[in-house]
Order: sequence, then structure tokens, then C-alpha cells
Amino acid sequence: MSSITSVIIDATVKNIINQITNPSGLLRIYGFSLIATLAVWALVGIYSGFGAFITVVILTLLEITFSFDNAVINSRILVTLSKFWQTLFLTVGIILAVFVVRFFVPILIVAITAGLGLSEVVHLALSEPHKYAEELHESAHLIDAFGGTFLLLVGVSFFIDARKKLHWLEVIERPFAKAGKLPYFTIITMVVMTAIIYLVNLSRYDTDERNAILLAGITAITLHIVMELLDKVSNGKRKSTAKQKVGMAAFTSFMYLQLLDASFSLDGVIGAFAITSSVVLIAAGLGAGAVWVRSMTIHLVRAGTLAKYKFLEHGAHWAIAVLGIVMLVRLYGVELPEWATGCIGLVFIVLSIMSSIKQSVALEKNA
Repeated sequence: MSSITSVIIDATVKNIINQITNPSGLLRIYGFSLIATLAVWALVGIYSGFGAFITVVILTLLEITFSFDNAVINSRILVTLSKFWQTLFLTVGIILAVFVVRFFVPILIVAITAGLGLSEVVHLALSEPHKYAEELHESAHLIDAFGGTFLLLVGVSFFIDARKKLHWLEVIERPFAKAGKLPYFTIITMVVMTAIIYLVNLSRYDTDERNAILLAGITAITLHIVMELLDKVSNGKRKSTAKQKVGMAAFTSFMYLQLLDASFSLDGVIGAFAITSSVVLIAAGLGAGAVWVRSMTIHLVRAGTLAKYKFLEHGAHWAIAVLGIVMLVRLYGVELPEWATGCIGLVFIVLSIMSSIKQSVALEKNA
């Protein structure tokens, strides 16, 4: 066993023991997630049978496994918020994540694209899930255009920053950082990319669909710009001595977290229909997973994980950028299996953690 592997195992074991024995450890952070998940699984098993129970368990585990990069990005933002807003993230945020993002938003998208009323789509989702799944898949190009553009913007914006001094994949990241000196480089790049997607998709989509793709991409860019501007304005008004965001600055960051969750999750909702056509089981399984992801985010904040693993943020943003690219290339009919997309993100996360530990070990030896 290599020295790096030994360090990783020792650090992980010590951290788990410390968290469990500490009053504010793992049990306190994940207690609600555990109770909520077991309750959801039990209700599904009792009312829908063993097969439905297994389906929901699989969906929950998939959501947790493939959303670690989401938790890392969330923790980067959440660490700037007070415990009050962190609590809202775990309470109100969970309600938004489960009932709005994973249930209502897909219904709204189907209503818009299919030209149906909301009540009709709700009836369709509950009574004719197979037909609802078909309609949602017909709307996949909108989700891919919006989610892919927004996530790619999030990922690329992190690297295109002239103030960045720490680089993980230096050959790529350092030139990106220098590009940050050019005004509005990220936004101009994404606008050009959205225009290219609109222009070269002539054969695959009709005029209305291409217009919808263009609108979805522009909406994602606009929302990202608005959130960044609100954040800068709110932070400008904040007292320089304040360590954590309050008021409008905190609210803006909170809503940005919800947009991130939506961009991540809508893609997962469509993929979940490959496992089951029941919108109720999908909402239950992915919703339970979302609760765990939010607890993971709180855990990362409380444990100071981003400070311990310096390249973890880099790995998470690479994972997000790749997911954005995967969603955008799907507009051209190029699709990767869901497991492959998720594994790409996990690979970036694991490699960034290993690089962080390797650097820490090297610095300790040289000290």
C-alpha cells in the first residue's frame, strides 16, 4: 500500500471517529436525513410494495453518489452564510428541492412545450406516467440547453479569474485565469456558443424547437449574470468587517443555490425515467437523495473540507463544466449513459482529493 493511500485511509478513519464522538458530528448532521429517508422508504414499501421500495432505494443512492460535486459547490457558497441561512438551506431549501425542482418544474416544462394546462399535466403525471415520461423526454432539449449552459458558466467562471493564484491542472487552468483579464470574456464566449448551437442544429430540430433552445440558453446566461450582479451589489453594501452574508446578499446566494440544484437535478429527473415511469417514486427517491446531498453540504462546511483539500473546488468545477458540456452535446444526439456521466464527476473529485493530500504530504516533508 502506497504512502498516499495510507494517509487517505488514516485521515478518513480519524475524521469519521471524531465526527461521531463530537456532539456536532455526523449523527447530528445526518440524523434528519437518515430519519426522513427511512420514513420515505417505509411508506413506499408499505403502500406500493417491495418492487417500488427497491426502485426508490436505487434512485436515492444514485442521487447521492452522483451529486457529490453539487455538494462541494454548494458548500463553497454556504460557508459564506450564517447558521440561520444554512438552516433555511436544510428546511425551506429541501421543500424547494423536492416539491418544486423535482416535481413541479418538470410539470411546468411539459405544460409549456406540450401546450397543456398544469392540471392536465399533473393528471397525466399521476394517471398516465408513461405518456408523461414521453412528453418530458420531448422537452429534454430545453433542459439540456438551459442546464448545460448554466452549469458550464458556473464551471468556467471559476477558472476564468485573473485573481486566481492556485491551479490544479496548471496547463489548462493558468491560461484560463489569464483570459479573465479580458472584460466579459466568459459571457461573450457563452453567447457565441449559444448562437453556434442555434445555427448548426438546423437538421435535428424544427424552427420552434431551435428558437426554444436559443431562448433557454439566453435565459441561463441572463440568470447567471443577474445573480452575479446582485451578489456584487449586495456585497458592496455589506460592511467590510462582516464575515458572513446577511440580508439581500444572503438571499441572493440562497437563490443561486436553488438554481444550481435545479440545473443539476432536472437532468437526473429525465434519467430516472429509465428506471421507473412513476413520477411519485422518482420524486420520493430523488427527494430523499436531495436531503442527503444538503446534509453533505453542511458537513463539508462544518468540517472545513475545502480548506483541508485545496484542489477539491477545482475538481468539482471541472466535474460541473464537463456535465454542462455533456448536456449541450446531447442537443446533437450524442448521449452518454447516466452512469458514465456520474462517474466522470466522481473521477474528478477523487483525483482532486488525492492531489490535495499529495501536496500536503510534500509540504510537510519539506517543512
